[in-house]
Amino acid sequence: MKKGNIIILNGVTCSGKTTLAENLRERLSEPFYSFDIDTFCIVSERYYDAPDIDVHATPGRFITNKGIAMLPHTIKNFSDMGLNTIVEHIFLNCDKLLESFVELLCEYPVLFVHVTCQMQELLRREKKRTGISGASEKQLAKLIPQDTYDIIVDTYSNSSIECADKIIEMLNYPEKFIAFKNLWSQRT
Repeated sequence: MKKGNIIILNGVTCSGKTTLAENLRERLSEPFYSFDIDTFCIVSERYYDAPDIDVHATPGRFITNKGIAMLPHTIKNFSDMGLNTIVEHIFLNCDKLLESFVELLCEYPVLFVHVTCQMQELLRREKKRTGISGASEKQLAKLIPQDTYDIIVDTYSNSSIECADKIIEMLNYPEKFIAFKNLWSQRT
């Protein structure tokens, strides 16, 4: 069975990942299941005041590393069943999730996308969304990887639809999905 395509959108808070994922799902000719860490954690195990706190915890909700660790395995299983997925995440240097993704999926059809946006716009979006700003700036300093992607899309310079179209065009060239293979070969 042909493995399902995996599109991984990596970018800081308010970079436009969710809107981009929605536009991709609307514009792609094949169905794609969409995963983001918050929704995934809601449907996976949840613990309050757990001693094993994950860096992705939000106030009042703490999720164990076990819950988050299931995400790359879930994506692998979907792909093994021939199902396409879109994953929205913020890979930070203080967690090991990117390593898990790369280890499990380095031989899978993964299109690794860096979703970028100008800092001033990130701060504006963040303030509009949450009433405060600063998280995206802090995340940017910790975002990994810095330079190993299959494609970079800028949601400030281009509309979300234009970014989606660039990603869709890239799906026609699976031989160019090399970021995860490169990250696997760079591991120490």
